[in-house]
Amino acid sequence: MPNSVNTNTGALVALSSLRGINSELDKTSKKVQTGFRVADASDDAAVFAVAQGIRGNIKAYASVQSSLSAGEGLGQVTAAALTGISNLIGDIKAKFANLADGSLDATQRAVYTNDVKQLIGQITNYVSQATYNGKNLLSASTGGTAVTFVADVSGTTLTISTVGTDLSSQVSNFNSQFGAEFTAASRYNVAISALTTFEGFVNSISAAVAAQTRSISLQKGFVNDLVDATKKGLGALVDADVAAESATLQSLQVRQQLNIQALSIANQQPNTLLSLFR
Repeated sequence: MPNSVNTNTGALVALSSLRGINSELDKTSKKVQTGFRVADASDDAAVFAVAQGIRGNIKAYASVQSSLSAGEGLGQVTAAALTGISNLIGDIKAKFANLADGSLDATQRAVYTNDVKQLIGQITNYVSQATYNGKNLLSASTGGTAVTFVADVSGTTLTISTVGTDLSSQVSNFNSQFGAEFTAASRYNVAISALTTFEGFVNSISAAVAAQTRSISLQKGFVNDLVDATKKGLGALVDADVAAESATLQSLQVRQQLNIQALSIANQQPNTLLSLFR
């Protein structure tokens, strides 16, 4: 290699090596800082495009999860109200048994009758209060008897309904019969028959809501598992091994320092030629 003051070959070699190391250092630093092996299209356009599609699916699944959670909440609130109503029906049966006693005087009968009215009023309260996010499955006047929820990203839906039965109207019908049917001991069989019919409505609604809510809960669990699996797949595709990249970063930093020193030495070479003229 000729000694030249016009072309410093050693410096050019060191500079080229330094540029390469700086480029690798920038890439590795980006991986450590972002945590991604593929953070944008400049890292790997094909992988990034696939990753963006997967991220879009995850966002869509988040909406599905939200919808299913709303469905599960509505089902649970409705089931709680129906359980309370069922318990009240048992209390009303007990009061009817008291009213069947022919030995009651008018005052005693009035007390039991008032108790029944209070219990029916409480059923009405349970119906009106069984509201979740503005929806009430038990009363058509406060939200309707069927609500649909998104079950997956393809648009499949699941529905919670009371199989077309407006329980609030059934309570009203039952209440309207009370004054005419349940004031005398001889009307006990009629009273029990009406209550049994009402109880049948409640039981059928409870069974329907429980089954539909269970379906929503199962679908929610499946979607949650699906989202977790999708996130794992996305991580395998784009995540960086931060520990390995950190070790690489340190190695590149050492190489960078060595190349800077080599470039400094190479840049001093032309000066050594001046000693030939002293």
